[in-house]
Amino acid sequence: MNPTFASFAGALALSLACSACLAQKRYDPGASDTTIRIGQTMPYSGPASAYGTIGKAQAAYFRMLNERGGIGGRRIEFLSLDDGYSPPKAVEMTRRLVERDEVLFVFGTLGTPSNSAIRKYLNDRRVPQLFAATGAAKWNDPRHFPWTMGGQPDYRTEARIYAQHILRTKPDARVGVLYQDDDFGKDYLAGLREGFGARASEAIVAEASYQVSDPTVDSQIVMLQGAGANVFVNVTTPKFAAQAIRKAWDIGWRPLQYLASVSVSVNSVMRAAGLEKGVGIVSSAYLMTPGDPEWADAPAMRQWRDWMAKYYPEGDTTDYLNVYGYVTAQLVEQVLRQAGDELTRENVMRQASSLRRFAPAMMLPGITVATGEDDFAPFESLQLMRFDGKSWVRFGEVVGE
Repeated sequence: MNPTFASFAGALALSLACSACLAQKRYDPGASDTTIRIGQTMPYSGPASAYGTIGKAQAAYFRMLNERGGIGGRRIEFLSLDDGYSPPKAVEMTRRLVERDEVLFVFGTLGTPSNSAIRKYLNDRRVPQLFAATGAAKWNDPRHFPWTMGGQPDYRTEARIYAQHILRTKPDARVGVLYQDDDFGKDYLAGLREGFGARASEAIVAEASYQVSDPTVDSQIVMLQGAGANVFVNVTTPKFAAQAIRKAWDIGWRPLQYLASVSVSVNSVMRAAGLEKGVGIVSSAYLMTPGDPEWADAPAMRQWRDWMAKYYPEGDTTDYLNVYGYVTAQLVEQVLRQAGDELTRENVMRQASSLRRFAPAMMLPGITVATGEDDFAPFESLQLMRFDGKSWVRFGEVVGE
């Protein structure tokens, strides 16, 4: 054989072998030629059960994907377990998902307390903790927790935006704050102080906390009114948000009120409190609000309503949380499509931190998702909105960090 030809043939064989290696599928536990197994815990019971609809909406989205052939021909197995909004239960259920069910990654666990409880375990195991349903600032810490990524706008950023709006529009503000006594509430409180800057000690005249095990927040509302607050920052989850709005109205306290964006559901919060009692409340959004006349005929909204009717007919089409579930499920779809046939935990995390101005359906105009290896925060812009007794109405420009 001609030496030159033999050398060429050998190089060609080696090249083809390397190409075959590169094209070879790679899997970690939870992935195969036919399935991708994803785990989650969600409070389907307990004090934060209003959020359970998020998990149901996400499950519905994955059913739709499976009906359409899955992702890369692989069906999604979505295991969503009830943690009752209890951190010890979340740990127990997460260990079960990882060690017994062998999920590829954990997605969308709800709440700062539950995610805090499982973060070290998942990072020690090198299992992605993707798009945690909480806006605590600590989820954006790729240096110390490279396997954890948040799935909501940062609470501190949101609170700073509210503080700046208060400074611009109500210079005589005397602010009373009701907050959940955990990382969720404390992040908001820190953000408010940062937003008020040197005026924080003067502007914030009263603070009241509550535990998720408390039956009501009535006494806290009475205390804030008694402190002479004319601005009320309501940093609560849905059950307590509705209680606080209702109690403030019932005792005749009419402050300018700001409501944490995690509790803007028209059905589980505003209607539960009494629609007329929430008129004028200010909050913020990054997703289209169902029931908002502005989006009634938008193609994305029509598509979402059709999707709800087919895949989640028992779900509430006025509930903002069902939009959130729909959007975050799209994030998972995008990550998995980018991952292709390399369905390893390392590559899933690499793709999650490589989203480039991705715009899921139902995002507000001008707001996109972007992540990087040094910045895990997917949502960094918001728009202020005000409740008019029926729906939330946007005002002003998109703002962010």
